[in-house]
Amino acid sequence: MSAPDDAEHAAPHGAHGRPLTRGQKWAAYKDSPYFPATVLVFILAAAAGLFAGSYTYAMANPTPHRIPAAVVSRPAPESGKEFVAAMDKVLDASLDIHVFATGAQARQALEEQEVFAIMRAGDRGVSLDVASASGAAVAQLLAESAVKVGAETGEPVAVRDIKPLQRGDPRGLALFYISLAAVIIGFVGAIQLSVHARALVPLERIAFTIGYSLLGGFAIAAVVDWWLGAVDLPFFESWMILAFTMFTSGMVFSMFNTLMGRWAMIPTWGVMVLLGNPSSGGAVSWPLLPSVLGHIGRWLPPGASVNAQHTAVYYQGHQRIFPYLVLGAWAVVSCTVFWVWRHRHPGGRDHMPRHAATAT
Repeated sequence: MSAPDDAEHAAPHGAHGRPLTRGQKWAAYKDSPYFPATVLVFILAAAAGLFAGSYTYAMANPTPHRIPAAVVSRPAPESGKEFVAAMDKVLDASLDIHVFATGAQARQALEEQEVFAIMRAGDRGVSLDVASASGAAVAQLLAESAVKVGAETGEPVAVRDIKPLQRGDPRGLALFYISLAAVIIGFVGAIQLSVHARALVPLERIAFTIGYSLLGGFAIAAVVDWWLGAVDLPFFESWMILAFTMFTSGMVFSMFNTLMGRWAMIPTWGVMVLLGNPSSGGAVSWPLLPSVLGHIGRWLPPGASVNAQHTAVYYQGHQRIFPYLVLGAWAVVSCTVFWVWRHRHPGGRDHMPRHAATAT
């Protein structure tokens, strides 16, 4: 073949030979796997910083904001009033005083987790009853402040921990960790179902979410209680709380997956991990959290799980319905959104390739 012929064949022809415009290059890039991979690079970097920042903001420097405390009014010598005022001053006016006529009424309020401490003043000085089970850091802060005030005022102070933490959980973090495990494994399980069992129809997906939640909750409780012996759990109740938490977390991801497709991890991670876990009150009790987090945390699944578990372990017989209502509300809303808009969910047999469906 002659050289002119080679040049003719090498030369570009028509529209295929024209260089791509900027818009065409952008469209091709968006359709390539490089676009979501690039977006993920930036999302993961931001998530890493926000993750560290959210926990540091909530836990690095716990500061008292509002600590409910009971004061027994009878007997109440003048020295007792001065002691309470001095305590409030030392704690930067964060004491929220609840006055009770008798010690029995004050103790009942503590059992209902309405107060974190009980102060009594008598002829022999002041007694302070704290409850490490309500928050080890809060109990420590109150005890140290009482000793300091007693030394400054010359008032004898007797501190007693009437709700101590279990021996295997001296810092009170075990319940936070088991709740954290239930939250994370809950939505990771839903992610794995979407990846490895994509063909599940909505009802099957809900059923398998219930299945791994029940089994996973049992495994968490069994390891912590039976194997490690770290915490003596009321086994069935703790198991059901963990399973309920895992199911709710899994369905939250399924809801966002229905609404947002492949980007569902962003709001799930934001609600459950970045916001929910630091504000749950598990690692730092809510009176020491920034005030906004202290209020928000109780309305999110991680906080509800920690509260329910905490009461089940340390305040048996005084369980409150509110944490279960929070978990139930998130679960019902998530299941409803998932079911109503199930046609938008990326999984299901209707979304399978035709040749795969006929092959079965």
